[in-house]
Amino acid sequence: MYKGIAASSGVVVSKVYKLEHPVLHIERKTSDPESEISKLSIALEKTQRDIETIQKKAVGKLTDEELAIFDAHLMVTQDPEFIGQIEEMIKSEGINAEFAVNEVGGMFISMFEAMDDAYFKERAADIKDVTYRIKCHICNVMIPNLALIDEEVVIVAHDLTPSDTAQLNKAFTKGFATEIGGRTSHSAIMARSLEIPAVVGAGDLLSKCDHGDSIILDALDGVVIIKPTEEEIRHYTNKANRFAEMKQSLKVLKDAESVTTDGHHVELVGNIGTPNDVVGVLNNGGEGVGLYRTEFLYMDATALPTEEEQFEAYKTVLERMKNKPVVVRTLDIGGDKELSYLPFPKEMNPFLGYRAIRLCLDRTDIFRTQLRALLRASLYGNLCIMFPMIATLKEFRDAKAIIEDEKENLIYEGHKVGKYQLGIMVEIPAAAVLADQFAKEVDFMSIGTNDLIQYSMAADRMSEKVAYLYQPYNPSLLRLIKMTIDGGHKEGKWVGMCGEMAGEELAVPVLLGLGLDEFSMSASSILGARKMVRELSFAEMKVMAEKALTLGTAEEVIELIKKSIAK
Repeated sequence: MYKGIAASSGVVVSKVYKLEHPVLHIERKTSDPESEISKLSIALEKTQRDIETIQKKAVGKLTDEELAIFDAHLMVTQDPEFIGQIEEMIKSEGINAEFAVNEVGGMFISMFEAMDDAYFKERAADIKDVTYRIKCHICNVMIPNLALIDEEVVIVAHDLTPSDTAQLNKAFTKGFATEIGGRTSHSAIMARSLEIPAVVGAGDLLSKCDHGDSIILDALDGVVIIKPTEEEIRHYTNKANRFAEMKQSLKVLKDAESVTTDGHHVELVGNIGTPNDVVGVLNNGGEGVGLYRTEFLYMDATALPTEEEQFEAYKTVLERMKNKPVVVRTLDIGGDKELSYLPFPKEMNPFLGYRAIRLCLDRTDIFRTQLRALLRASLYGNLCIMFPMIATLKEFRDAKAIIEDEKENLIYEGHKVGKYQLGIMVEIPAAAVLADQFAKEVDFMSIGTNDLIQYSMAADRMSEKVAYLYQPYNPSLLRLIKMTIDGGHKEGKWVGMCGEMAGEELAVPVLLGLGLDEFSMSASSILGARKMVRELSFAEMKVMAEKALTLGTAEEVIELIKKSIAK
């Protein structure tokens, strides 16, 4: 049994999909030429099927130009010169197929890399990818590719990147367990968005399991069991059924109001990463989208997405939400989120460096493209545009000036622009302290607790060694939240929260008492939060929250909340 962090709720009994890229040790061996050529032929056929399958799955996600990469890969598997040289080496030297592929592939790669023409240089990468796949098939080594998963599995990995999680197919990926990570790591956040159970930071898992092993993932208590006993399987199957029944019972609240026992209304909305995530928000009774993470448009592409591609994505979300508010966060790249096609400077601490609004105000060409797409999409719904990582009023004013400039440009070009609200994400303590001044110029503010906590506590939220400092209930953080809410309300502006704290069961009562207007969370958390709101008294929670602000530790606050909701 391995203990980790329950990052996205659920209980699963399934089998392991071990996500690791194998390191091939290719050795020259004497073998029967006919059998080796047969192995080569089979490997080429499997490689072609892989590429065709990946290409089909990519249709609709990639441009025609990007899809053409797969055509180039298929051409390599059918190239008579390439295949002919491999077969000739096998026959003339009586060696094994994988060694011949390695040698001939290496020769072609070196030849193309040495060419001056940029196009031919790029073909070297194609040959490298294809020869690796061929060698894996010859050696009967499984090639990890999340797009090819076609059976129910739990993914076990050292870690999952945001782009990995964005590719997961909920129909087959029943959960995942990682060796590292925390509740606010991006893989965990995406798991909640996709409503896929996840346990992170579970330690040495990969070395203890193989493909196809039975696995239990208890993402309620943060437990992973490899090769469980029949008794354990029965116990956790029952637990999974009870959890499913509980989720089903909450569905009666889908269309209910998010209102306290004494008539105070709040908005419960969802966080999304792609237009497809809207379905989850609506199915769970979400009253809007409180955070659309647009960086996944960029991370799922091989080049900067065009204005038209972005416009279609934003328009789709706005139309599907049918005039419910949609808060779109502008490009939030940097820190642990990088783009392969956009070089970032090497920094000692990238989380405090060139990222989010700082990058956008520097690379205004990228920023303007996104803003134009958003402004054009504003005709199709209730749009709220939010700038991330704002530290100073000047940054907000500069960003607002660019959006006003692009609005004028679009109108001059004959486009129509609808109404929209303009706000900031409060995730830097400086912005929270100055919230009363920001509130005079913005339409709304949304608190990003994931970063606000790490910046307030000077503790990297990705570091396991200082994970104890991730304290959403620390009175110092509650005071920053209260300062932000009061600053907004003083100027008649609404204040939301789009950090993970907004969806935590214990956090709802104290945030309600602090006066938060909008709670944005993973879609799967909405109905549970609504149930809690409807059982609480706003007046009583205000008294409790005021007391929480006077306490000294997170533990004391947690104890106070538990006592308040146990009555």
